Amino acid sequence: ACLCSRDIPSVDILVWSELPTGAGLGSSAAYAVCLAAALLMACGAISCPLQEGESIARWTEEELTLINSWAFQGERVIHGNPSGVDNAVGTWGGALRYQAGKITPLKRVPTLRILLTNTKVPRSTKVLVAGVKEKILKFPAIMNPVLDSIDAISQECQSVLEEMPANPSPEYYPVLEEFFDINQHHLNVLGVGHPSLDRLCQVTASHGLHSKLTGAGGGGCAITLLPPDTSPLAVEAAKQDLCACGFECWETKIGAPGVTLHSLSSLNAQVLHVLSQS
Repeated sequence: ACLCSRDIPSVDILVWSELPTGAGLGSSAAYAVCLAAALLMACGAISCPLQEGESIARWTEEELTLINSWAFQGERVIHGNPSGVDNAVGTWGGALRYQAGKITPLKRVPTLRILLTNTKVPRSTKVLVAGVKEKILKFPAIMNPVLDSIDAISQECQSVLEEMPANPSPEYYPVLEEFFDINQHHLNVLGVGHPSLDRLCQVTASHGLHSKLTGAGGGGCAITLLPPDTSPLAVEAAKQDLCACGFECWETKIGAPGVTLHSLSSLNAQVLHVLSQS
């Protein structure tokens, strides 16, 4: 299959990203989504949504669907047999429900502040998945209820997230924190935990914060929920302690918009500097 149905001039593509590669954060999907959007726009398959005077704009639902389908092909080139979750999140943003291969965007979810921490411990997704499968086959009566409980956590979490925009009460955050804790314990039972992740959870707990692994586990990354009433001092202290463990830490958000077209004037100075060096 060919992305562009007609000839376009050859191009050099400069990619700049703050996402670490190979850390389970979907950096390849982010790359594939942006590349698909840029090439589709260059060959006229999708419109240029930016109106005069606008700094950012998004494409129509139909155009996003086309971007996502080509980004998924890019993920197949990179990963062979991807789930399609990462490119879907990169395209639509927000939050998605993934179950039995079906991806459903959630309507109206809040933007959550988090710390994203990379333990820098390398891991193999293939090995971790094989280990979980082996444990389920060996102890089905024990492990299947754990999977059912993880599914229940996901469904309860979805209900809470969908209730939050209409009623932004701080009472929801302790519930989400409990879901983080329970989920992390279950993931340890499945065998995808790691001492580095246990250490990370202990460090953030000492500052009153709750964490869980994200991605394949076995090292890799974790997220720490930052409720609105979290003091800046607590966040800074947690960051310092995590960095002292040899981890890398960023403050960011989940639930943000997906692929977006920016005008040059809306880009920050660091990005503009990098682009100017090309």
